Amino acid sequence: MSITLRIILIIGSIILFLLCLKKMRKSELKITNGVMWMFGSLILILMSIFSDAVGIISQKIGFMAPVNFVFLIIILFLLIQVFLMNLKIVVLTDKINQINQYIVLMKTKLEKDGEDHK
Repeated sequence: MSITLRIILIIGSIILFLLCLKKMRKSELKITNGVMWMFGSLILILMSIFSDAVGIISQKIGFMAPVNFVFLIIILFLLIQVFLMNLKIVVLTDKINQINQYIVLMKTKLEKDGEDHK
């Protein structure tokens, strides 16, 4: 892995790590999500520091260049994040549907009660 890529990974990962800390302190990011992003940034830092190990692993797996292995790890991390977000979206969509059904039932009940008092 080139020194330029290693420096970019280290700087980008440190910025991401610090940004996650800042957002968690301001309660703009949930701790569970922040920890996941901080974990990802730490993995990138370790991969850039121990690039020889990344090179050996990527060679044993069959990658042409260690940078391709790094990109694979980043893509897998992002896919996991997207999957987890989709799970949360499904839960929130179900809750919205339940709330909408409750509102319709309450409106119907209020309209029925209003007609009974006339």
